[in-house]
Parts: sequence; C-alpha cells; structure tokens
Amino acid sequence: MMNNLRNKKMAGVAAAALAAALMASGCSTTVASQPSAAKAVESGGPLPSAVTGFLGEDASKLAPGPEGGAALAWINPNAQWASYTKIQLMPVEFWAAADSKVSPADQAVLTEYFYNQLQTNLAKSFTLVDQPGPGVMTLRVALMDATTAVPGLRTVSVIVPQARVLNMAQSLATDSYAFVGSAEAEMKLTDSTNGTLLAEAVDQRAGGMGIKSAASFQWGDAQNAMDYWSQKIPNRISQLQGKPQS
Repeated sequence: MMNNLRNKKMAGVAAAALAAALMASGCSTTVASQPSAAKAVESGGPLPSAVTGFLGEDASKLAPGPEGGAALAWINPNAQWASYTKIQLMPVEFWAAADSKVSPADQAVLTEYFYNQLQTNLAKSFTLVDQPGPGVMTLRVALMDATTAVPGLRTVSVIVPQARVLNMAQSLATDSYAFVGSAEAEMKLTDSTNGTLLAEAVDQRAGGMGIKSAASFQWGDAQNAMDYWSQKIPNRISQLQGKPQS
C-alpha cells in the first residue's frame, strides 16, 4: 500500500513537471532584431519608406537606441517632460503595401489588440484623454509589415472593447503566421497643441526561437511583441519624467 501511495505521488509529480514543460514550450518570447532602418543609419544609406512615411522628415533625427531600448530612437533634449501629465493615444495604425501577406482582418485584430494593451499600460501612470490640450502628449504608434517593398497606410484601427479584442485574439490559430520573420513598430510622441516632436523610435522583434528562425514569427510571437512594446513605451516615458516605472 505504501508503495502504491509512493508511486501515485511520483506519478503526480511527473505529470505536473510534464505540464509545466509543455506550458513553457508553448509560451514563446521574442528577441531583439535589427530593422532595416538601423542598418541604413549605420551605413549612411537612405531610410526605408516604412520609416519616412510614418515619421516624416523627423526620421532623419533617428540614431541607435540605448542598450535594452529601441533599435533606433530620438529624444528631444529640450522637452519639459514634467509639464506633461496626460496622453492622447491615437488608434494604432498598420502600414503595408497592397500585396501584404497579412489579411485586412488580421491587421484589424493586431492593431486593436495593440491599442488596448497600450491603453491599459499607459493608464497606470498617465491620465488618458481624447482631445489635445495643455499638458497633453499625443502618441501615435504603427505596426509595419516591413517585408513589403513600398509600405503605405493600409488600415487604421478602430477602438474596440478589450474583452472583444481578447476573444478575437484567442480565436486565432497560434500556429499561423502574423508576419514573416519579425514585426516592426514605430512610435511618435508630440506636444498635442503645437506638434513639437518629443520622442520617436523604431524597433523590431523576431520570433522566440531566435533570429535564425526567420520564418517562424507566429501569432503568439506577435502578441508577445506587442505586449513587450506596450510595457516598454509607457515605462520609457515615465523614465524621462523621473517617475517610477510600472
């Protein structure tokens, strides 16, 4: 009887260990990857249209970001960060050429999920508003299908309730591909009243199996990348303001 009890306990421990291993293997993380814009900055070549299209002439200010930060970034050295207490978060944009492999339906889910994650994390440290005004920063964020030759604005997300977005995201097949190889995001932070550029950044994340797994950037990787950026952006703004990071 003692042996049976011991065997059952050992079986239970083994089952728990196997479940933990399966859960760990199913939860991928993303890794930093170098966007083509970063390579262009290093070589002195022209910036990709995906960057100049979204950031405009301000793209020329980009420089390699800090260790652990965005691949490319620029921070306004004259910004009075303490004077800003509110953020106007614009709907997340999706930039891609007409031949993008990401369907319009998938683009909608991606941008809506990203918007809601940003909103949730920003609200921890800032008051969110829907109109420009004194002390308000305007934050624009875009997802880029960087594999397309000449990206252009394809869709802009609408604001969808978080519960609905999560249901849509969970219904997606985790073994299907959201992007090819990696996902790229760009952000632009401006003074809402006069348009002064406060900060901008370009970053790219590759799949959890590493940069060598160029074809394996799946839906789970896309979600992890957006979760990463949704935490990184508010934390970086808070850091610039001297606030504790969430």
